[in-house]
Amino acid sequence: MKGQSTTKKLTLFALTWPIFIELLLHMLMGNADTLMLSQYSDNSVAAVGVANQIFYVFIVMFGFIAAGTSVLVAQHFGAKQFKEAGEISVVSIAANLVFGLILSGIVLTFSVNMLEFMDLPEELMGEANSYLKLVGGTAFLQALIMTIGAIIRSYGYTKDSMYVTIGMNIINVIGNYLFIFGPLGIPVLGVFGVALSTTISKFIGLIAISYLLFRRINQDLPFKRLFSLPIQHLKNLLGIGVPSAGENLSYSGSQMVITIFITMLGTEALTTKVYAHNLMMLISLFSISIAQGTQIMIGQMVGAQKLKKAYSTCLKSLYMALVISFLMAIIFSAFSNSLLSIFTSNQTIITLGGTLLLYAIILEPGRAFNLVIISSLRAAGDVKLPVYMGILSMWGIAVPVSYFLGIHLGFGLVGIWIAFILDEWIRGLIMLWRWRTKAWEKKSFIRAKEKAVAVSAT
Repeated sequence: MKGQSTTKKLTLFALTWPIFIELLLHMLMGNADTLMLSQYSDNSVAAVGVANQIFYVFIVMFGFIAAGTSVLVAQHFGAKQFKEAGEISVVSIAANLVFGLILSGIVLTFSVNMLEFMDLPEELMGEANSYLKLVGGTAFLQALIMTIGAIIRSYGYTKDSMYVTIGMNIINVIGNYLFIFGPLGIPVLGVFGVALSTTISKFIGLIAISYLLFRRINQDLPFKRLFSLPIQHLKNLLGIGVPSAGENLSYSGSQMVITIFITMLGTEALTTKVYAHNLMMLISLFSISIAQGTQIMIGQMVGAQKLKKAYSTCLKSLYMALVISFLMAIIFSAFSNSLLSIFTSNQTIITLGGTLLLYAIILEPGRAFNLVIISSLRAAGDVKLPVYMGILSMWGIAVPVSYFLGIHLGFGLVGIWIAFILDEWIRGLIMLWRWRTKAWEKKSFIRAKEKAVAVSAT
């Protein structure tokens, strides 16, 4: 009912399938600008690609508030503490808006310096700068969309966010077509037109998702009391979000180093890695979707003190993710030649890529361990150990073993994929041990709050 926060029975499938569709759309449509610009100019594609690398860093930074929001709103909603869930929602929206405006201002001021730091060729500077100034200068739109989307999903309305994403993608593609190809006398704006289309789609998306937010839970969102809300809400958001952001940045950094190793192997190896990785991301989508759906359920269960149910839910979700990722990896490996032939006719790349997809049969179930269990631990409030273990494993296993096997021993990409397997499985099994210890049962923010209230009462 409009304006009311009501608990409802959640199932993993009901939560997961909209998340899967949304993620799939992000993956398939995320490169729509690049794909459509390729019909316009190769230089434009390169310019937008470099500018987007900078913008993606901002998305990771916006994600740390959104990550904390997902956990805290789900826990308080599960505990039927609707007032606190609403307060956290308002604080997170305000925090990411301020953060987004600051980053937008930085981009508008230093866009040229950022592109020069990326060593962008002079002939690409003009287009890249116009794109980055418009898309990066309105980065606060993305910050708000991510935060509000996290809130809505934490209340269990995963389909709302999916519908908004579908609409944004449709508007973006239509805008790209109009401004790149100029039908009906519309001026051809090239890169600037693509940036304008992207910005318009996000602005409309923000209006739509804001409407859905107020339609679902407007009576529980105390925007008028923003400056009098407890500062502890912001501290809790940062307590979850900052470690999560650190883990994501660490992963990005380790992958950049490993990519440098791959460049030592030559252009064909680098191209093979890109194609194989893109296909493997499609396999991972299933585990990512299950992990995100499970996180919402675990957060609400922990908030409601249904700890035994939370424990078994994580393990059931893990089993499902393991089976699906294993079967999908087998299917992708079996059809590797056909799949890779979509991207290239180079037989060397197709053969090597097929070998990497064969190793994915072992790699992807290991990745499922980390995606599902780390999301569950985070939902329960157990944040720090997964982050520490992740950073240790990325830099202590993935990076050095990649160099040792891939470069030093000369196993190439196969050696690097073995390093990935070791990283995912060792880290995943340690995370499974952590879940089985039930140490996370004492990490809930709801329990911490109740304990603090009890102490102050005595």
